[in-house]
Amino acid sequence: MELASLFEHYHDPFIARYADQLSHVQWQAVNAIKRCRTPASGELQIHCTACDQQESQPLSCGHRSCPKCQNYEATQWLDRQRAKLLPVDYFMATFTLPFELRPLARCHPGEIYAMLFACAVSTLKDFGLNPKKLGIEMGMTAILHTHTRRLDYHPHVHIVVPGGGINTRRRQWKKIKGKFLFNEFALAKVFRARILEALNIAKLPIPVGMPEKWVVDCKHVGSGKPALEYLSRYLYRGVISEKNIISNQDGNITFQYTESRTGQTQTRTLKGEDFLWLVLLHVLPKGFRRARDYGFLHGNAKKRLLLVQLVLRVFIQPNISGPRPAFKCRKCQSPMYIIAVIRPSRKSG
Repeated sequence: MELASLFEHYHDPFIARYADQLSHVQWQAVNAIKRCRTPASGELQIHCTACDQQESQPLSCGHRSCPKCQNYEATQWLDRQRAKLLPVDYFMATFTLPFELRPLARCHPGEIYAMLFACAVSTLKDFGLNPKKLGIEMGMTAILHTHTRRLDYHPHVHIVVPGGGINTRRRQWKKIKGKFLFNEFALAKVFRARILEALNIAKLPIPVGMPEKWVVDCKHVGSGKPALEYLSRYLYRGVISEKNIISNQDGNITFQYTESRTGQTQTRTLKGEDFLWLVLLHVLPKGFRRARDYGFLHGNAKKRLLLVQLVLRVFIQPNISGPRPAFKCRKCQSPMYIIAVIRPSRKSG
């Protein structure tokens, strides 16, 4: 079931209820999803050199909230992260914005999401640098998620951390021993203080009744590869796969999801317009980066990462994503080549 057809089907009730709440970037997402892989997005003229067959292929919209787009980009990101994996245990720390701050995050998403990244990463970084704990500079890969599996608005940052780091004073690699990284309650206490301080500096209102205890989860995740694969699912392709939208009947949409605790498949049914609004709640501000690397995993620290890999005797595998898949001729199955790109007119765009 295609998301674009649902936007068309529920256009009137959706506009009547949510038009005044939609931001410019959310409108852009709606329009991109509706025109994806239609002539309104433009077309490719492709040609088969084996049998001389020619045909047109509509372009994808390329929007990161579209469930049809950017599969290749997600694969590339995952390959880059796999190339950075080290032969150590990995940990994943999850910093969650409390319920009381979520309305503020919806009104000021760019500012609040940036605070969430900065405060979560700086908390982990300072815990790692503390000589009484580890005394190391850690590498980190952080991913922003704004949703639960039920698609509820729930901003949080997952940070994948290799179990070791660089002791800059001694210029050596130090491995973390055991399956424990940091105390979750201590992380949450510092994280809370830093978010509140950042809100005061930005002169944003702090809601009344802010809880004293916040939630930070810190757990061992094995080799790190499964955690990265999980995080890559929602990196570029929106928050729901179209195959999980299983029913559209009597003005209601039903979708399925996997319950995180039990692993069982559950369903949720909403009015069509409410479902579409729930999807659009998770559209990020324009230009905002959902995935970020820090420390020796940052893109500008390639020499330092290479040195770490040499110390740990890591065999660096080449990028395996390869080129984009080629079009195949329907008649002879030979590769087809692009001979022209037809851009959409301004009216259709």
